[in-house]
Amino acid sequence: MNAVIDDVRTEALFASDAQRSEEPTHAQIREIVSATVGRLGPDGCAERVAQEFGEHPDCALGRMRWARRAVRMAFAA
Repeated sequence: MNAVIDDVRTEALFASDAQRSEEPTHAQIREIVSATVGRLGPDGCAERVAQEFGEHPDCALGRMRWARRAVRMAFAA
């Protein structure tokens, strides 16, 4: 179950307007994830990820790596 939650959070951060260059804090990441899931829902986040990987695979991979690391750190127990 935790892996599924982590995946949804990662997809939400990826789908958000947040930028790595802005260096969002852990608290900001948690807020961004919550707002994005609330706005798009889990399926909408996944759709945005798929769209970006289809249209911009070279950029999407780096963003996904950043999103995964950022989510793991922001939601660490």
